[in-house]
Amino acid sequence: MPITLSVNGQTQSVDVPSDMPLLWVLRDVLGLTGTKFGCGIAQCGACTVHLDGLPVRSCVLPVGNVGSRAVTTIEAVGQTSAGAKAQKAWLAVEVIQCGYCQSGQIMSASALLAHNSSPSDADIDAAMAGNICRCHTYPRIRRAIKLAAKS
Repeated sequence: MPITLSVNGQTQSVDVPSDMPLLWVLRDVLGLTGTKFGCGIAQCGACTVHLDGLPVRSCVLPVGNVGSRAVTTIEAVGQTSAGAKAQKAWLAVEVIQCGYCQSGQIMSASALLAHNSSPSDADIDAAMAGNICRCHTYPRIRRAIKLAAKS
């Protein structure tokens, strides 16, 4: 039975099992490959997307549970004020090394900035907890979030 989703501002109809993780619908069905598979158990954050503006791990979210809530991926987060600021700050601070985790990092950071325009270090730590970077760019991520908050 087809499932209707709102993804990046567009209505999409997908014919997939309702228990299929949103990550695979985004990547394999809709071709939105910016959202990455990391661990498959919601522990690394590489698959983070926004659901009605809140960060969620798409690798464990069944597509049937999305309902009418709006899904935003890394491909469209730059169209939001907080997303654009985060992306610009990421480039200015040169956060990215290998880049694999960065779409999830930016999604979590932009959700934080959308709800808290002046986050403290503790706020940043709480919002970014669970977003793992194997290249260990955490100090640059913090600087980029602070820069985005000031812009």
